Amino acid sequence: MSNAVPPLLTALVDDAAVFPPGSAALTDAVPAHANHRAAWYAPLIGPLLIPVAERDAFRAIAPPGTAVGLVGEPGAVEAALGDLPDGTCQIESPVAKRGEEPRPGIERLAALMRKSEEPWQWYLEVPLAWGLMSALDLVAALRAEGLPIAAKFRTGGLAAELFPTPVELAAVICACRDRDLPFKLTAGLHHAVRHTDAETGLVHHGFLNILAAVLAAADGAEPADLAGVLSVTEPYPLAERVRPALDRERPLWVAFGSCSVQDPVADLVALGLLERPRRTPGLSTAAGSASDGVA
Repeated sequence: MSNAVPPLLTALVDDAAVFPPGSAALTDAVPAHANHRAAWYAPLIGPLLIPVAERDAFRAIAPPGTAVGLVGEPGAVEAALGDLPDGTCQIESPVAKRGEEPRPGIERLAALMRKSEEPWQWYLEVPLAWGLMSALDLVAALRAEGLPIAAKFRTGGLAAELFPTPVELAAVICACRDRDLPFKLTAGLHHAVRHTDAETGLVHHGFLNILAAVLAAADGAEPADLAGVLSVTEPYPLAERVRPALDRERPLWVAFGSCSVQDPVADLVALGLLERPRRTPGLSTAAGSASDGVA
């Protein structure tokens, strides 16, 4: 069933169910994540993301070997380094608040990486604000040094100022392209295509817009071109931009966190970019629900 997920979409969506706006209880998120890992779309899904402060609660209820990413402030990460769950595969931490100099936070986390012998991937969340480009220079230099480091950017949240414009996001994508720097995204990417949220009135980026923009950037497009792609609100023309590249490995963009991984799955199925396998005759009810995955 894994061939239902093409290379371009593999491991695109990290399970951020416990984070806002979903804010699921860990006792609900862990078994739900296990169901995602057993579903036909499992290759689309990355690790379960949890706050570093909840690692003991996670350890108490998670099946052995469950892949988990820990998210927390640098101080919390530093304090927890000797006591992380066995399934830890990545650590995500902000390096600064908006308006603060990001380099000290990057250097602090780099020092922790140098002390660690674990093969964790580290994602450093850099604000899309003053000091961004020099911060990316530093992250790229540390990566070239051999540290398992990449960038992370916020693309939304619960306030309008947390949403970068298409021009700002296009510039960041090209900046990472020019530095050969992988990146993750977080927040606001609830659906495939750019849209206005009916509850908040905030305009959300679409993850399919970003995927199309990343592909264009990898082929040499400039920020003005990418800004146009990021502004598209028509789903099917956007899907047709992406469809020819489904068998390619995804360039630069590692993944994004979603508080409801079923929403991206449903959107990709509706646009014909994922094909739900037909139900196999004779499956039990439990097996059938795992293979269906999305209602």
